[in-house]
Amino acid sequence: MLERTLDIPDAAERENLAAFVSRAVRLDPAAVVRIRRRDPDRLTVWCTTAGFEALAVRVVGGRAGQADTCVAADGLLRALQDTADGQIDPGFSMDSAWRGSLPPEDGFVHVDDVPARELVDLSVQGAELAREHSTSVGPPKSLLDQEVVHVEGGGEAAAVPLRCVFALTAMGFIPGVTQNSSGRVDATRLDAAEPVRVRATKNWLRLDARYGSVFHRRAGGLALDVL
Repeated sequence: MLERTLDIPDAAERENLAAFVSRAVRLDPAAVVRIRRRDPDRLTVWCTTAGFEALAVRVVGGRAGQADTCVAADGLLRALQDTADGQIDPGFSMDSAWRGSLPPEDGFVHVDDVPARELVDLSVQGAELAREHSTSVGPPKSLLDQEVVHVEGGGEAAAVPLRCVFALTAMGFIPGVTQNSSGRVDATRLDAAEPVRVRATKNWLRLDARYGSVFHRRAGGLALDVL
């Protein structure tokens, strides 16, 4: 395998990655994704969520020639659509375009589980408010910063801001939920028992849904660029 080539032989895993990357491009046509080798047969793929100040990640089966690299999301999406054998050229390195550090892999405390339906309902309500109050640069920061869920457990307390709820639904991480190009959410197929797990460290909030996770730096967290 060439140094920059991705090897994703399973068509279902390629579809999963394409779904993730297409969501990133929908949020930001100039999005950059960061691909890291999780173990010999799995990759973690990261993106920022434009406007929401959150990181999104999905794990897919596959191998990478490089342990850590950044590429243009639109180019990766085209390569995924063009491949037939799972050998993917992700395009030129865009490592310098990535800003900020990634959250730690370990150290998160499980605070509580929240019904996914509750978060989707909050997303719908928040989207209605956003449409009423948005400016040319999007929803006001005061709306995105509103803490819409509070949970306690494991010796931790965590507040979930609306921006994280928006990021979770925008990235399509909750099964049975779809979102059209205008941001309207359809949750008619969502299982009422579907959970979203809330985890936290001192500096990071993490929401784990079935298809991926969203991370947001908690107030007071120090941002460093480690790439």
